[in-house]
Amino acid sequence: MRIVVVLAFIGILASLASALFYLMRDKGGTSKTVNALTLRIGLSVVLFLLLLFSYWMGWIEATGFQR
Repeated sequence: MRIVVVLAFIGILASLASALFYLMRDKGGTSKTVNALTLRIGLSVVLFLLLLFSYWMGWIEATGFQR
């Protein structure tokens, strides 16, 4: 499960970096920035739903904060 979460975070960061690249390079002339940000939002929502589903199925458990 950790590998899936780490890969999702890497995908989210890569999409954010590509959006920044297209924003600086194209100066808003194309829709590549919007597409990259839409992909980032989609990946974030999928990751959140995957974590909720994993908790519901019992694959992961909440440990809380350790004192």
